[in-house]
Amino acid sequence: MSHWLTERCGLLPAPAGLALVQDLLNTRKIGPAGTDLLDTAELADSWLPAAVWAWAADTGRPVGECDWAVRLSPRELTGLRTLRSDVLRLIAGEHLAVAGEPSERQLGKTELQVSASGDLRLEPTGTGWHRLAGSVWLEVFLAQQNGDWGRLKVCHNPVCGSAFFDRSRNNSGVWHDVKVCGNAANLRASRARKRLATAAAPPGGT
Repeated sequence: MSHWLTERCGLLPAPAGLALVQDLLNTRKIGPAGTDLLDTAELADSWLPAAVWAWAADTGRPVGECDWAVRLSPRELTGLRTLRSDVLRLIAGEHLAVAGEPSERQLGKTELQVSASGDLRLEPTGTGWHRLAGSVWLEVFLAQQNGDWGRLKVCHNPVCGSAFFDRSRNNSGVWHDVKVCGNAANLRASRARKRLATAAAPPGGT
């Protein structure tokens, strides 16, 4: 199973479970002709089950345990948009204030489970979007622990804004694709410099 939503942007999915977080971020309107897949429950339903099933495959969970990826109600959709905004704020380095925040915020719940062989693993609990929230925050937590979190970024091209995993050696990437968004940004900057130079030039070119 694949993370088609992220892959349609020409991006490689983030490692393991972090790809679920990347998928959530890429439900936003990407590019001028993009569509926000959290605008309606019908649009959300077009990506959510596949994203959760791909997450299960990435993390070694039985796909059959992901039957909680169901159609969202309008209230659940509002909560999911809040979740997406919270993750975006974290990536931007902003703090999340708990007091006085909207009631739609849901950090989700996880519990420590032990397998028959004695392996311990954190698992999200609950149903519906609450369990999705738990899954997303669990993956954020795990990525923060293993060092991958700082590599999940949002393209600096405001027209794009796609979420990408920076695989550069020194973690210096700012564009999801240098040839696409990087070159476009450099061209805009060059044109802006030429306009400033023209405006500052004395009359008659002297």
